[in-house]
Amino acid sequence: MYASQGRSASLGLALASAFAFGGSGVAAKPLIEAGLDPLHVVWLRVAGAALVMLPVAWRHRELVRSRPVLLLGFGLLAVAGVQAFYFAAISRVPVGVALLVEYLAPALVLGWVRFVQRRPVTRRAAVGVVLAAGGLACVVEVWSGLSFDAWGLLFALGAACCQVGYFVLSDQGSADRAEGEEPPNPVGVIAYGLLVGAVVLTAIARPWGMDWSVLAGTAGMDGRDVPAWLLLVWIVLLATVVAYVTGVISVRLLSPAVAGVVACLEAVIATVLAWVMLGEHLSAPQLLGGAMVLFGAFIAQSSTPRAPTGPVASGAGAGVRAEGELSAGSTVT
Repeated sequence: MYASQGRSASLGLALASAFAFGGSGVAAKPLIEAGLDPLHVVWLRVAGAALVMLPVAWRHRELVRSRPVLLLGFGLLAVAGVQAFYFAAISRVPVGVALLVEYLAPALVLGWVRFVQRRPVTRRAAVGVVLAAGGLACVVEVWSGLSFDAWGLLFALGAACCQVGYFVLSDQGSADRAEGEEPPNPVGVIAYGLLVGAVVLTAIARPWGMDWSVLAGTAGMDGRDVPAWLLLVWIVLLATVVAYVTGVISVRLLSPAVAGVVACLEAVIATVLAWVMLGEHLSAPQLLGGAMVLFGAFIAQSSTPRAPTGPVASGAGAGVRAEGELSAGSTVT
């Protein structure tokens, strides 16, 4: 009975994380359309979350000495890189399209394993890559000559590439376990990642030039006016702090396969929320393509992970989720 209740609670946390992550673009896009630069919205999100997580960073301050490269890489790629590219993408293409393109990250990680590490991948994982690539062709409607903004698609691909770095960095935890060492505390890594990301984005976004008056006004959500400050609170607290923390806890409690299934709901949730709250409708071929991308990503992620020294490498996300230390979901948007 207690085990069943615990499993239900874990699934609830995973669903909460997927919902929170999926809503980030829906809350951010109205702020961008109200006049804020995408980089400024990213800076507000990361800097605000970093302030909230500051006590956690202080509690795990030993990470600065023991894991400086990991913290720097996590902040640059998983926080600053992924979110900056993602928010730049949603300023030009629908939220659902941007997130589905980012879901190519597991396929790109398999390319890293195959061509950079020169390790073979399982046939099942390769099938997942093919499905994801075919689904992407439907999402962007290649038969119509790329009707979407080319820069928007490139920004979304940039987010996927940064996501690859996130997966590669996350794999350090499994390497630590293989060597009998204790992996770094995941919440501490997230806290410092946000701090590093905030510093990097401050230099890039230069928030002192931001139009702060936008936050005192309203932003439009499919014809409805919403206080801009309320959307900012949504982005900082719900779509960042709550999303990361619940995601980390749920991944630790659930099996990799179950966590992968639930995480794939993030793109579905984002698409539905954008449809309902922003009026961004996708065509039938795009919805079919999105389903193919998610299914292909899930196949790649849920392939049985092998030891890093073994002869065969499987799905990228599965390796990360198996050790469950840094990953809060398939994507970190």
